[in-house]
Parts: sequence; structure tokens; C-alpha cells
Amino acid sequence: MVSPLLVVAPMEGLTGFPFRRVHAHFFGAADSYYLPFITPTTLPRFTDRQMRELAPDINLGIRVVPQLLTRRTEDFLWAARALADLGYDEVNLNLGCPAGTVVAKGKGSGFLREPAELQHFLDKIFNADLPIAISLKTRLGWSDENEFDLLADVYNHYPQMKSLTIHPRVRSDFYKGDVRENVFRQYFHCLKMPVGYNGDVITVGDIEKVRSQYAPLAHIMVGRALMADPALFRKAKGGAPATLEEIQTYYDALLESYCVAFGNVKNALMRMKEYWFFQHNLFENAERAVKAIYKAKSMDDYLNATRFIYENCKLKTEAHFGWKKELL
Repeated sequence: MVSPLLVVAPMEGLTGFPFRRVHAHFFGAADSYYLPFITPTTLPRFTDRQMRELAPDINLGIRVVPQLLTRRTEDFLWAARALADLGYDEVNLNLGCPAGTVVAKGKGSGFLREPAELQHFLDKIFNADLPIAISLKTRLGWSDENEFDLLADVYNHYPQMKSLTIHPRVRSDFYKGDVRENVFRQYFHCLKMPVGYNGDVITVGDIEKVRSQYAPLAHIMVGRALMADPALFRKAKGGAPATLEEIQTYYDALLESYCVAFGNVKNALMRMKEYWFFQHNLFENAERAVKAIYKAKSMDDYLNATRFIYENCKLKTEAHFGWKKELL
């Protein structure tokens, strides 16, 4: 049995090029890094800001899959062709983002409310003879998991898609509560294209569970848990857990990379605080200590706060699911 690939979920603000390069250097490259979504405009060219993520020399030595957020066929087509010209072999369509500003425009998971319009869109892009493979990342529906019955039928019209990554929540769940794995299980063998799994995979045991229950599986996509435990994929491939020295060196390099990328210490520190929201879950009893990182206003404040955690909170071999929020 071929093991599924281990790939990084697109997380806005967290899985940009500074993270990708530093993570790959210290813990070994993931099988793929899916980029945070890019919104193509009616102007058929990428912006300078978008090119900072897409430039081929930025991603040397790692496999990167750009993700597009759009409901306009013309915008998807020009962007897909431009990505192929840059050397990419796959483009991913975002049908999962639950953000209010996104769904208000009928994009991301907002597109799932309109299966007929979605099928019309997919007909056009899959029949356009593009020089690049197309994959999709989806949720189960807008507000009811039963909506996936119709969506699965739509997706099955395109068995030629590279893969379909399913995050088994509906839009109204956002990222709260438990994943609806029963729905994933129900449809897994009914889908005609390679299928990937995404959602609440936290530990090596979780990866092994998904591997054993669903075969053949194209990939397992992980986002938040990899921010908490950057060695997760290494461990899943038989390697060692992160050491304290590795975590310290990794975070020093990540901070330096963001200082260079932003040209601004304040913005770099704000970004590092986002990582620590997840990272502190790899340390014992760090829930109170991490608050000093969130409050840090200077580099010295930040370094003192991280040093306290390194010296007083024991590093664990597995992260715990400390960021989980229950549905109301």
C-alpha cells in the first residue's frame, strides 16, 4: 500500500514563504506546501505582493501548490495559465474558506450554496485544456452535511481532477467542534478522483489512524497541528520528535526571516505571536506563560517571554489540541 502524501494546509499569514523555507530547512520539506489563497483580478497579471509568494526562486527545493480563490471563470483561467508559465504543475481551487468577507462574494465555501453555478464553473475550467493540473479543496456544504450528497455528484463529473481535499465540516462550523468524519467515511469510496483528508489531525497517532482507515488516500493535509509541532511529519515518517534546541533555533530563524521579509520588527513579532498560539501546545503547562508573549511590545519582551517557556515548561513529544473550540 502506498502511503498518502503529507502536505501542508494553506493558512493565511502562517504558511507563507518565510515559514516554508525555514520549516523545510529544519525539519525536512513536506511533500507539498499549499499556498494561502491568491485572488486573481480582472487584470491578467499577478501583483508584486503575490509574486513574492509565487516567484520560482522563492520556492526552490520544495513542492508548492498555489491556491486560487475566485468564482469568475476568466480569472481562474488566466491565473492557471500564468502559474503554468511560472513552472507550477498544479493549481488548487479554494471552496472551503468560511470567512464572512469571502462568502459574501460567493467565493470559498460561499460557492457551495450554488451547486448548479459551481458545476457550470467547473465545466468551463476542466474543459479549457489548461497546461496545469487542477485540484479542489472543499467543505461538506454551507450549513448541513447532507448538502454533500449533491456536491459529491457535482465533483464526480470531473474524475480527471488531480485530487479533492475534503475538510469534513460545513461552513457554519467554521473551525469549531468535531469534524464530521462520518460523512467523509460515507462518501470516500463513492468519489471517482483521488481524495485527500484535512481536519483535526494532531498527532502521529491521528495520521496513522487516517492512513489505516482510508485507502487509497491521496494525501493527509495538516495545518494548525504542524504550527504546534513542526516535527510532526518527520515523526510520521519514522524520525525523531523535535528537541528543545531545535525548537529554539527554528524560532530564532523564523523570527529573523520575518524581520527581513517585513523590514519591521513590530510586524515580525505580531506574526510570531500567531505561531505561539499553536506552538505553546507542545509545552507542558504553558497556557499562562504564553500570555507574556502575546503582550510583548518589544524584541526584549518577546525574547524574555520565550526564554521563560524554554526554561520552565517541559517540551512534549506530541502537541495537544489546545486550540479546539466547541460549537455553541
